[in-house]
Amino acid sequence: MSEQSSLPKIVVVGGGAGGLELVTRLGRKLGRRGKAHVTLVDRNTTHIWKPLLHELAVGALDEGMDAVSYRGHAVASGYYFRVGTMMDIDRENRQIVLAPMKDEEGQEFLPATRIDYDYLVLALGSSSNDFNTPGVRENCIFLDNPNQAYRFRNRLLNAFLRIQRLPTASHDHVRIAIIGAGATGVELSAELHHATTEFHHYGFNAVSREHLKVTLIEGGPRILPALPERISTAAHNELVKLGVDVKLNTAIVAAEPHRLQTKEGDTIEADLIVWAAGIKVPDFMKDIAGLETNRINQLVVNEFLQTTRDEHIFAIGDCAEFTQADGKRVPPRAQSAHQMASACYSNLRAKVTNQPLKPFRYSDHGSLISLAKYSTVGNLMGNLSKGSLFIEGRLARMAYISLYRMHQIAIHGLTKTGLIVLVSRLSRWLRPRLKLH
Repeated sequence: MSEQSSLPKIVVVGGGAGGLELVTRLGRKLGRRGKAHVTLVDRNTTHIWKPLLHELAVGALDEGMDAVSYRGHAVASGYYFRVGTMMDIDRENRQIVLAPMKDEEGQEFLPATRIDYDYLVLALGSSSNDFNTPGVRENCIFLDNPNQAYRFRNRLLNAFLRIQRLPTASHDHVRIAIIGAGATGVELSAELHHATTEFHHYGFNAVSREHLKVTLIEGGPRILPALPERISTAAHNELVKLGVDVKLNTAIVAAEPHRLQTKEGDTIEADLIVWAAGIKVPDFMKDIAGLETNRINQLVVNEFLQTTRDEHIFAIGDCAEFTQADGKRVPPRAQSAHQMASACYSNLRAKVTNQPLKPFRYSDHGSLISLAKYSTVGNLMGNLSKGSLFIEGRLARMAYISLYRMHQIAIHGLTKTGLIVLVSRLSRWLRPRLKLH
């Protein structure tokens, strides 16, 4: 048996915020030093920070600058990368099963394969929950991954191109309906208005913000229901100033081509419909391999982030249900994934070196919502006993940007992140402010 095959095998499935940060630290501290064989598995070949998908959808983010190649990053960080989609777990033999791979024509070029593990970390993230609403899957766009963001951007560009080429047409505006007034829905609403202004300067001179009709639909009594009311109110006021039509207490019961049906019997017309209401873990994870899952398919974990029925399997991020001592569940946010990744890293190192595990403790550092260039609102230090500090404007914007910089530092290191920031600033003089293709 080779020295490498005798090493503990750690497999991380999912290269999102938490998964990539975790595998980066494991690769640098264990993989490079020959203490473990670390593998990342993901269905995609590149990583984009999920909270930025709404910017990718409107062209405000250039994926060529911000995307991270898993293969290149793996070589630089001391872990291995396997592209594939997990479809099952063989707990008895400690293997994950990857689905067969097919080409663009649907021809299978790689059969189902298996990867051995000693310790498995599931960091699959989440996807939009359509709550089985009729017509949503067929008529709405989700923003769960870059491909869906590209689809939205292409349709948005086509709609503006129609206005540019046919300015006297009767249908001379773009109607966009967004269901779900959480962070994604709110930030997308604002980013659309900012992008429309920018489009005007890049060949779409016939297009202005008057041509954009954004309707934000929320089933509850206020937007951003998971955040403090003060943040919700401030964000609501900013959206109204921009001209966003915010509809509260409005439940959608069906989606049809270019229209939505409400519970009250009203119809909302739209050229583009985005569904951003609620999350769930992919359906194939329901009771996978006999593991305990909840109603949205999250894996239930213990205080050490191990699944309740198998101590060799950990779960972090949106796909994990962790209940705190006060009975509250850790919310599905980027900061949660970051903190879980750090705790899981420490416990995996403890496993490899036969040290005791440490319980995970979640700290709420507050929440920030970016409304494009117009404003940023939020609260900091939400875990302090004296309450939270409400911030907005330039200070809030700096804090919001720092969250992404912290993620970049976690996966690139301080020096490389500094260079990335420098290149990003230089690119403002070299490239258009919007991705136009």
